[in-house]
Amino acid sequence: MKRHLVFPLLLIATLSLSSFKAPKGSPVALNGKLHTTGSQLCNQNNSPLVLAGASLGWHNLWPRFYNADAVKWLANDWKCNVIRASMGVGLDDSYLENPSYALQCMTKVIDGAIKNGIYVIIDFHSHKLHTQEAKTFFAQMAAKYSRSPNVIYEIWNEPDYYTWKDVKQYSEEVISTIRAIDTDNLILVGSPHWDQDLDSVAANPILGQKNIMYTMHFYAGTHKKWLRDRTDAVMAKGIPIFISECAGMEASGDGPIDKAEWAAYQDWMKERKLSWIAWSVSDKNETCSMLLPRASEKGNWTGDLLKTWGKTARESIRNANIK
Repeated sequence: MKRHLVFPLLLIATLSLSSFKAPKGSPVALNGKLHTTGSQLCNQNNSPLVLAGASLGWHNLWPRFYNADAVKWLANDWKCNVIRASMGVGLDDSYLENPSYALQCMTKVIDGAIKNGIYVIIDFHSHKLHTQEAKTFFAQMAAKYSRSPNVIYEIWNEPDYYTWKDVKQYSEEVISTIRAIDTDNLILVGSPHWDQDLDSVAANPILGQKNIMYTMHFYAGTHKKWLRDRTDAVMAKGIPIFISECAGMEASGDGPIDKAEWAAYQDWMKERKLSWIAWSVSDKNETCSMLLPRASEKGNWTGDLLKTWGKTARESIRNANIK
């Protein structure tokens, strides 16, 4: 008899969470459902909005940080108004090999973001083309979270060696899958060569869709003023840009932090009201991993548990979001 109650109870739990009222004073309570006006991200009152937060590392490499306590710490201590959950679609134990585990990890983070009243990017963290798998995944996510204003869909992390024709066709298919269920939550679209071939996007953008933005990724130690100039030129043509991954060191994720270039990017993003996500909440032995291995999976990351980049990213996020 109890088995017959499982689906109704799961349905009630899903519906109650998807319509969960954001805590008073939280970013989502203040800003509500997001949309684009021209090239600008705006809140429910049509006022420009800048999101700044942190990205978790691949779920299949650092699953210990995929929990509600870590999300709460990032929201309350780091003052993130958005986090990015990076569902690994490659390497061992990825979504392709173990989809149920991937969904379990992602759900913990998404639900944690909803309960803390912050936005959450559902990132299909792939470098390769997996059209059918992406459509299946985002159909599940949209069915579960379409009623939540917190949710942002990032449909392809970083297309590597693909043409914009390939990426555009993929994106149009995945967008159509999402829009059949969720008609208006924000969708982030990648571009060739690690989200930097933006001029090809500007020459042939996706048409007939609302509330889509295109992602740009930068690592300040490698990508200098030329990428800012390219992005400026694209935005001047009305292309909305969201920086869904960035950091201060080299593109390898290692090497020294280029403090001057990171500061230049911070000033540039602030002036243009660009949203950005710092990479990554993880504990790998490389510069871009923010935490030491002895850091708890549940937050409470005091200064002695943060690596240099973790301290820099936290300070930058707090500076962006504390008014």
